[in-house]
Amino acid sequence: MNRLVVIIATILVPTGYSAAEVLWCYHDPSCNDTTWSTIASEHCNGSHQSPINIISASAVGDTNLTEFNFTKYRDNSTMKNITNTGETVKVKLTSGVQVKGGALSEAYDSLQFHLHWGNGTSVPGSEHTVDGTRYPMELHIVNSKSSLNGSTTVAVADSTGLAALGFFIEAMTGNATGSPPAWKTLTSYLANITLKDDIVNITHAISLDELLEGVDRTKYYRYLGSLTTPNCSEAVVWTVFKDPIRVSQDLIDLFSTTLHIDHNSTSALMTNVFRNIQPVNGRMVTTQGSPTTAPPVSGASTKCSSLGLMALAWMLLRV
Repeated sequence: MNRLVVIIATILVPTGYSAAEVLWCYHDPSCNDTTWSTIASEHCNGSHQSPINIISASAVGDTNLTEFNFTKYRDNSTMKNITNTGETVKVKLTSGVQVKGGALSEAYDSLQFHLHWGNGTSVPGSEHTVDGTRYPMELHIVNSKSSLNGSTTVAVADSTGLAALGFFIEAMTGNATGSPPAWKTLTSYLANITLKDDIVNITHAISLDELLEGVDRTKYYRYLGSLTTPNCSEAVVWTVFKDPIRVSQDLIDLFSTTLHIDHNSTSALMTNVFRNIQPVNGRMVTTQGSPTTAPPVSGASTKCSSLGLMALAWMLLRV
């Protein structure tokens, strides 16, 4: 059995977050996500928890959800290092990477990104689901309000202190391997961080834009939620993009076949590292569009209207 003692919210918030320690994990029945509401009860049993199942037909149109402005996402030298945390793979970003717009209250500094997965493509492991569909993986870019100057302690105490950008990852169709090139480069580092706390510098040129290739970043869902790991602080503005990143199956499989959850190679492989769906509890999920847009006329209604006009015309001809 594996028990992991970590600083609260190390997956979503970078090291340096000052808080008490809490015992939590994904794999041990005594500390997996079914027990978080007890072992980290201050927030993990709250009413605005993440992740959620997004029902696309119920998303409310919001004209304020404009395009984002991404700073240094094209820069291929912003990724400092990659770490096996024992619960995920985390990539730390250099300073100056930012996101603003998209109805965010101010500019947010992009601090790091990490991933959640199941067991290759056979057991999907995205955290969010859409209309009940779970994707193989999910990438989270974690951002903190720029005005907070990197203080994640303050950020988690602010209901909008953090902004998380969620991207689904699905397997490419066909027999593609080693694609896209940026993902092949990124996953090549996994062989160097097979054990918990292994960390290596990223020396290859990779940009965030390259990793997000193919995603229309003007189309997304928005809701208010929480960190998806203890202490589950309800301080996150969630943006979940509709278009998935497409990655070849062989690269997706590397995450669940290469990484271990502890400091030795006999420990379990890192699989099913995602939190289960949480209740929406009446929260509104919004998306692009006008809230006053009338619903489309159904085919049956159109047919009835046409028949009515034909009957009227026939009656007029009879007069």
